[in-house]
Amino acid sequence: MSVESVLQRVNCVSIFLASEVLAAESVACLNKALSHLKDIWEEIGIPEDQRLQRTDVVKKHIKGLLDMMISEEESLRERLLNSIALCRKELDTLCMELRLPPFEEEEGNTVLQLEKDIRTRLEVMMKQKKERMHDLKTLKEQDQDLCDILCTELYCIDSDAVPSLEELNQFRHHIASLCAEKERRRREFVGIKRQIILCMEELDHTPDTSFERDVVCEEEEAFCLSTENIAMLNQLLNQLEVRKSQNEVLCASYRDRIVELWERLQVPQEERDTFSVHMVGSRPSNIQALQEEAERLHELKLQNIRNVIQAIRAEVVAYWEKCFYSPEQRQAFAPYYDEDYTEDLLSLHDAEILHLKQHYEDHRELFEGVHRWQESWTLYLELDRKATDPSRFTNRGGNLLKEEKQRADLHKNLPKLEKKLKAQIDDWEQEQGREFLVSGQKFLQFVEEQWELHRLEKEREKQERQMKKTKQIEEEMLYGTAPRTPSKRRFLGANTPVKVRKLNATSISSANPNSTVRSAFGGTLCHSPVSRPPLSGSKPVQPVRTPGCSKPPRMGVLDRNKENVSQLNGTTMSGAFKGTASPQCNFSSNSVASTYSEFAKDFAHTDSTTLSSSENFQKPPNLTATLES
Repeated sequence: MSVESVLQRVNCVSIFLASEVLAAESVACLNKALSHLKDIWEEIGIPEDQRLQRTDVVKKHIKGLLDMMISEEESLRERLLNSIALCRKELDTLCMELRLPPFEEEEGNTVLQLEKDIRTRLEVMMKQKKERMHDLKTLKEQDQDLCDILCTELYCIDSDAVPSLEELNQFRHHIASLCAEKERRRREFVGIKRQIILCMEELDHTPDTSFERDVVCEEEEAFCLSTENIAMLNQLLNQLEVRKSQNEVLCASYRDRIVELWERLQVPQEERDTFSVHMVGSRPSNIQALQEEAERLHELKLQNIRNVIQAIRAEVVAYWEKCFYSPEQRQAFAPYYDEDYTEDLLSLHDAEILHLKQHYEDHRELFEGVHRWQESWTLYLELDRKATDPSRFTNRGGNLLKEEKQRADLHKNLPKLEKKLKAQIDDWEQEQGREFLVSGQKFLQFVEEQWELHRLEKEREKQERQMKKTKQIEEEMLYGTAPRTPSKRRFLGANTPVKVRKLNATSISSANPNSTVRSAFGGTLCHSPVSRPPLSGSKPVQPVRTPGCSKPPRMGVLDRNKENVSQLNGTTMSGAFKGTASPQCNFSSNSVASTYSEFAKDFAHTDSTTLSSSENFQKPPNLTATLES
């Protein structure tokens, strides 16, 4: 047995004992009252029969009082039982409406406690019902407002029934989604309205329909944000934007035409500046002004048709160059060569320039790629020309190294650019179904032709150099060489012979061969060995001796040139004394020719080796192999 049950039993016992005590006290009070009445009656002297009557009256009075009390308590019990029944019925109904489990009574409760519990529970559930109905009413009002703005159907829910908590949550989520949709449509409406107003201002358009007035003039909160209205807004905006774009295209065409006519007619800049206010914007006023200016310039063009056609022809030539037209393609446009300047001829030129511009814009990427290749090729040729210029070694600032590096980069990057262009051209030809021509021939043929022309030019330069060197050597062998370096100056204080020593051919050949070597290869001028009488006839000629301080000849030079030295001892050099040749002078032309032929062969071999190494660097790459790889 638990402690609570024990306590309840003890409580019940104590209550019962207290009740018994109260009952005993009530009986004691009644007995005391009757005894006191008897004493009063005896003291008064009321007879016995009256005493009985009075006692009976007391009994009846007490009994009536007790009966009344019992009746009242029984009535209270009935009321409590009726209240319990009524509350139980209402409570069951509320449990069904609120989707709650039925009320369960606690065992052992008295009628009064049961009535209190049921009544309290009923009050709580009535409050819940009231709150739910209030929430439902509020949500329905919000739903009504949102549906009126968004032009959507009301949320389907029974207004008379008490909604469950889940239904209320779903309703709240629905209202939240409608609010989000309302804000989204509101932002969309505001943005579209702003664009519509801007377009109308740009078009000088005033709202002329009720819908346009509702959009532009009415308050934003009063506008119905239905899907139909949003669609009509987008449609109106699209119509205005189409009109605006048409006006912009029209204005752009007018402006291009005006600028073109300005250039062709050579309109002064001051006159152009006065019209600059209409060169921006696309309002109807701008269109009107542009149209009038274009018409005025057109009339002026007809008056100056010759100059206009010549200006167009210059532009046509420029586009021919950009599009790499061949002479045959240029000659195909016969009106270019017509000298009868008429309006029909002008129309033909206008059509041709439009065709060329469109052709260039359609294939701009290819043409720009070919232009880049041409620029790189021109730069490569320029650097290659500089590479053969001897004066480049006198430049400072590192230009020689930069040019060589740039030339090597171009020589490496040109084939890559050609390969890239070939791939683009192949794709274009497959897409267009025709060939892409550069100066009347395919691009690869054009490139190979440029490389071949470069190779032929290098070969021609090589042959010219060989011929020039051969001719120079022949002239040097026949006429002697000119001084290439200035002669050395004498030191101050050096002893100078008083008389000029004259050497004959034998002494020159045998005594000092080094002097002859310097004469032949160093550019020193030698006199012919002509016999002359001495200045003083009485004095005998002193034998000529080589000074002891003279340097011995360089054997390396002598060994290489001794054959030439021996054959040149009697030859008259350029700038020598032109007197009558002595019989002692010996000319051996056969030996000289033989020596020159051997020297020329050796020189040609050396020069060809040098040029072949340079030519390997200049040789054009194999385009077919490069592009195939």
